[in-house]
Amino acid sequence: MRIMQLAHQYLPEYVGGVEFYTQWISRALQQRGHEVAIFYRLSAEGEGLRSRVEEGVRVWAAWSGMLTPVRRFWATFGDAALLRTFAQVLDETQPDVIHVEHLMGLPAALATLAQQRGIPFVITLWDFWWVCANAQLLTNDSQEICDGPRAYLNCARCAISRIERPGLWPALPALALPLAWRNRLLRQVMAAADRLIAPTPFVQNWYAEHGAPADTLVLREPALEVSAPSEARQKERQPSPPTGGREGGGAGAPLRFAYIGGLSWQKGLHVLLEAFSGVEGAAELWLAGDETFDPAYVSQLRALASPEVRFLGRLSRAQVWEALAQVDVVVVPTMWYETFSFIVSEAFIAGAPVIASRLGPVADRVRNGVDGLLVAPGDVRAWRAALQRLIDDRALLAELRGNVQAPLSLNMHVNQLEELYAELI
Repeated sequence: MRIMQLAHQYLPEYVGGVEFYTQWISRALQQRGHEVAIFYRLSAEGEGLRSRVEEGVRVWAAWSGMLTPVRRFWATFGDAALLRTFAQVLDETQPDVIHVEHLMGLPAALATLAQQRGIPFVITLWDFWWVCANAQLLTNDSQEICDGPRAYLNCARCAISRIERPGLWPALPALALPLAWRNRLLRQVMAAADRLIAPTPFVQNWYAEHGAPADTLVLREPALEVSAPSEARQKERQPSPPTGGREGGGAGAPLRFAYIGGLSWQKGLHVLLEAFSGVEGAAELWLAGDETFDPAYVSQLRALASPEVRFLGRLSRAQVWEALAQVDVVVVPTMWYETFSFIVSEAFIAGAPVIASRLGPVADRVRNGVDGLLVAPGDVRAWRAALQRLIDDRALLAELRGNVQAPLSLNMHVNQLEELYAELI
């Protein structure tokens, strides 16, 4: 098969779960003898197109000016330069099927072009961008979880708050119009897709309730490329020797908690740090993530951090696995509906239980009291109690660790994708 992966952004300029997933499945499909190409948008001055080959995968980077939040929004309505370059790549690669990982910052007309050429395409619903311009269902003004558009007036309020232009409040009804138009275009793309892939049952149900065609919605759990230490080594790992644990923390080695991911408000790290600052006993907290993305928030986190908190900075893939081999518990204090959360999979592969917010898809993946603990999102006291519970009860920690099950393998996931692509072709 000739397969194209269509993404809003890609490595090395952009680093995240969707970008790594696109790389993982593209290389795996290439190794199975398929011809795989990746097309993504680059943020750069002017217009252009260039390609490179990575382990047999042809990667096409197209650009049409620097991407700002405003330009990213308006790109959905059209971009002649990107449409031309995409048509050029289609002419050269002649894909049998297109897998849309994301269309943010790309014109909706790319999907229309694929449809006009008779190329089947599937979409993975990695977030809520297809309905929510914020993508995360979090309001910009009150920072609360939203259930979707309400005559698009709430969407316009979010937009005004995001761009910090209070003078636009009188224009609220007028601003709702382009947001409604945007969603109309994206609904048309979803309706034209041959399959809509939901990574979790929560996402599948949410989109079905918000107008996505139920007959094309399918559930496929994503998987990741693994280069972790052996399972046996993980199961045998003992808490690390004391290294600066809190004075008076009691006998034994400090329990090591770790957060690995984005350092931004919606990840709930301020809640985690405030909770951790009040625990008693020997414990450490490692925080790993890019500190340049939101420096103001990182400064807030450092101000909240106790001496037992370590900031590791941005980790390479190898360093992620090295860190997971040295921790006891992974924490996911998210404040929004994480549609999948690869770190949960990575924790389980490494044999570590997870403490996570009882919220959306993450709550679907962590079994409370079996392979982790679920905690009310944003509740400092509840998070402190959960952390303290594992610090005090090492037997419970061992029980949770013993119940951890490895998630779906990349090989099995790619089998599912191959079957799906072949069915459509």
